Parts: sequence; C-alpha cells; structure tokens
Amino acid sequence: MSRFWNSRVRDLHPYVPGEQPNVADLLKLNTNESPYGPSPKALAAIRDVAADSLRLYPDPTAATLRDTIAARFGTTADHVFVGNGSDEVLAHAFRALFHDDAPVLFSDVTYAFYPVYCGLFEQPFHHIPLNDDFSIDIDAYTGACGGIIIANPNANTGIPLPLEQIETVLKRHPDRTVIIDEAYVDFGAQSAIELTHRYDNLLVVQTLSKSYALAGLRVGFAIGSPELIEGLIRVKDSFNSYPLSRPAQAGAIAAIQDTDWLADITARVIASRDRLVPDLQNLGFQVLPSCANFVLVHHPEHKAGAIAAALRERAILVRHLSTPRIQDWLRISIGTDEACIRLTDALRDILSPRS
Repeated sequence: MSRFWNSRVRDLHPYVPGEQPNVADLLKLNTNESPYGPSPKALAAIRDVAADSLRLYPDPTAATLRDTIAARFGTTADHVFVGNGSDEVLAHAFRALFHDDAPVLFSDVTYAFYPVYCGLFEQPFHHIPLNDDFSIDIDAYTGACGGIIIANPNANTGIPLPLEQIETVLKRHPDRTVIIDEAYVDFGAQSAIELTHRYDNLLVVQTLSKSYALAGLRVGFAIGSPELIEGLIRVKDSFNSYPLSRPAQAGAIAAIQDTDWLADITARVIASRDRLVPDLQNLGFQVLPSCANFVLVHHPEHKAGAIAAALRERAILVRHLSTPRIQDWLRISIGTDEACIRLTDALRDILSPRS
C-alpha cells in the first residue's frame, strides 16, 4: 500500500478482468469474446483510416458514428452517446446520473464493475438478492434509491428480463435514472431501446465487444433522452474529450451498418449454445437458461475450482467467479462447435471415475 494513495484509492476493490495468458493451443472460454472475427467491412474501414490523418485528433463528438447508431435503432443523434467501451459509458453514467442521497440498486449477482464504480465515486449502493432460480426479483426494486442498474441478460447468469418488468421499474421510479446494460442482448433477449421513446429516465447501454466481435476496438454506446445524454457529455468532456480514435469510429460505423454479419455470427453462437447445453447436462451439470454468449453451470458432485484447474491443465480457460452465491459455479463462454466439443471431451475425462 502506497503512502501516496488517497483514502478513496486505498479503499477501492478494483474489478478483476478475465486473464489473457500467452499459452500455446489455448482455448479461451473465460472472457465472453466472440469466437468469430469482426465484420470484414469493419476491418476494411479500420485499414482505410490508418493514414496520414491519424496526426489529427478524431471528431470529439463522433457525429457520424452517433448518426449511424441513431439510424440503426430508430432514433436521433441527440439521443446517442458513445464512449471507449461500455465500461467507460457506464462509468460516466454512474458519475452523471445516479444520486448519492440514496443507494443505487443492483443485483447481488451481476456485473462486478457496478460496486467498483460505486466505490470510486463514493456512491452508496444496495444489493438486491436474486430469486432462488437466479432470476431478477423486480418486486424488490422499491423504495427510495439513487438510481437502478440492471444487466439484461444478467451478467454471469445469462437470464433475461421481460420488457414489461423493465417497464414496471421505470414507472415505479420516474425521477431516478434506470440503466439497462445490454452487453449480451443480441444473443436472444429483447432490447429495451424501444422504451426510451416513452420513458425519459431510461438509459440503455450496449457494446461492440461481444456480438460485434470487436472487444479489441473498445466502443460502447448509450441511448436515452437528450437530458440523460447531455449529462454524460458533461462528464465525458470533463474527463477525456477524445475517447474514440479515428480507427475506432470508422470500424464501429462499418460494423453497425453490416447487419447481415451481425445476424450471422450471433446465430452461430446461439446454435452452438443450444447444442452445448444438453451436452453439459448429460455430464451432470446444472445449467442456467441463458440468452447470452455464455452459460453458468454447477456440478453437484465436483467443486467448481477443481474443475477449472483441471481444465486449465488441458489449456482450456473458463471463469471461476468469487461472488458468494455463485462461487461454486463456472461461467463458460460459447465457442465454435469445435471448441465446445473440445470442452465437453475434456470435462468427460475430468469427471469420469478413476479405477
């Protein structure tokens, strides 16, 4: 611990990202990256902009990208905010739109960055326990709060929330911001973006890291009322006026416009997920119903940590999380069909009784 740290930094418990080791023949199923490449049109756009113009700053307003997102989702640019990955967008939202006179509400099992942001910004928060089946308990999101954030599908469980339940929360808290974090929405859930036309307290956040296969580009965006967007811009311009590079903006524009590529690779992930689930169940795993590009699994006869370690010995990485309610569960990203077969073959070997 450094004597130069202030008390806020000293008390932080930072988010721990999934490891990215350099191991030969590694099968990475631990960080929910796409097993398929980005749109070829996005790659071409990135290459095209890698020119002398990189000596100039990018457009700080990302106007063309915002116009592209607005056209894609049936809104206007003044309802769109973009940032350096959805993590940055969420961080700005926590800073700009949540009130510290009451706790922010989010699930006890969800994206682990939420309490980190609260610690960094000295924002009180309250965990809302999931139901016994790991679904979100909407009835518990009541009373005074500084705001609400819900991952849909929920991070780490993959379980989606129907729009009518999101609408219930929006009606219940008309004077507080409700953020719906849709990092995994393209893998089978229904987006809440349509509700932004009717509820000025709703901010929907998405990313290009998962379904668009652009985790390395770092682009995220939010859609909401102009009042919410202006709050995000005020924080952004007090922090970093140029969060998105010229290559990032060009690649994101092309990726969002290439809806055929998005539909194709998400359909392939969904099909692989649908084939993997019964294979895992046949091996004795309990598998939560997922609308994400991962599944959360538990084996009643084997410790999750031991399974993860045995997989690692076979150069396969899955995520063993420390959240209390799921500390004996594993989160497994969906790979190609070949990757899923390699995984299940390894699990079958690990779980088979030794003579």
